[in-house]
Formats: sequence, structure tokens, C-alpha cells
Amino acid sequence: MPTVLRSGPYRFYFYSHEPNEPPHIHVDRDQDSCKVWLTPVALSSSLGFKARELREIERLVSLNRGILLKAWEEFHG
Repeated sequence: MPTVLRSGPYRFYFYSHEPNEPPHIHVDRDQDSCKVWLTPVALSSSLGFKARELREIERLVSLNRGILLKAWEEFHG
């Protein structure tokens, strides 16, 4: 699970083997987790995060989308 970015309490990462999935990022804080599509930026799923935090996570993904997409493409080809 390569970690691509850390911002505040959040860790942004992807799994090394997720065949046939469009570009996305997983985000964890403590026991909470979510998955966000990168093209376009949109929440896929969430466990534990409140709506306010999900909006902040989507904002952070949008701000760092270029970095996240580049890391995804370099790793997954």
C-alpha cells in the first residue's frame, strides 16, 4: 500500500493490486476510511467519516489531484 500523501491527520494511499479499477485513492484517519475516484473527483465509499470530513477530504483530493494521478499512473502503468 504505497502512501502517496499525508495531510494533517489523513493518509492518502492506494493498493498495489486492484485490477480493472479506474484511478482512485484511499484515505484513512484512525479507524475511518474512504475511497475517492480521481477522474472526476467523487466519493466512492466511506466508513466512519462524517460529512464535514468527507467534504474536506474531497477538497484535499481536488487540490492534490495531479500528484495523486501521477503516482497512480507511475505505479499501475
